[in-house]
Amino acid sequence: MMSASENTNITIEIRENGSYLVKGLERLVTADGRQLETKESFSLCRCGASSNKPFCDGTHKRNGFTGEREIEIPLNRTKTYDGAEVTIQDNRTICAHAAHCIEDLPAVFKKDGRPWIDPNGADIGAIATLSHKCPSGALQTLMKGERVDQTDSAPKITIQDDGPYEVRGAVQLVVDADLSPPEPTRYALCRCGASKNKPYCDGSHHNLEAGWGELKSE
Repeated sequence: MMSASENTNITIEIRENGSYLVKGLERLVTADGRQLETKESFSLCRCGASSNKPFCDGTHKRNGFTGEREIEIPLNRTKTYDGAEVTIQDNRTICAHAAHCIEDLPAVFKKDGRPWIDPNGADIGAIATLSHKCPSGALQTLMKGERVDQTDSAPKITIQDDGPYEVRGAVQLVVDADLSPPEPTRYALCRCGASKNKPYCDGSHHNLEAGWGELKSE
């Protein structure tokens, strides 16, 4: 097994057809910033059916949940858009469809445009900020070949309302090399159980009924 990030004492292990086992993480927060109480190690639901969300209650053993990835597209599949001053790299394979890009910076990210990214549509600062906001790491911004969208983030998992676990900072995802997150300090993990790109979110939660991800532990 190989890790997706630099050495760290904070890890996420993926149990076969089961939960995410998190070790050493102190900051598990809700979308509105409330911190949940954790232990040195704890298990997070990833089948979407626990009665104790976000924590696992073993429901995956009874509902036929499978953690298998259903697509064979390589995770490192990036398309490059070169502008006069900035380059934007986009990896559709790991996109979680949070839609921050098209909502926050529509002059650059054009939902129905061809091409859909115009790297000359805004200044470098705005594009870099937007790229850093991308929860899946699908968007990266470079200037003269150097990344300009990276900032230090304290290790944290944010539980999005009816959405994925958004992981930031040096949190090591323990997976085989071909499943390592392309952006090791920024990735979104499926918690609804419906993603075809497990363990990563692919936006399938948008097709579920509202309230499926309601937290029971608050």
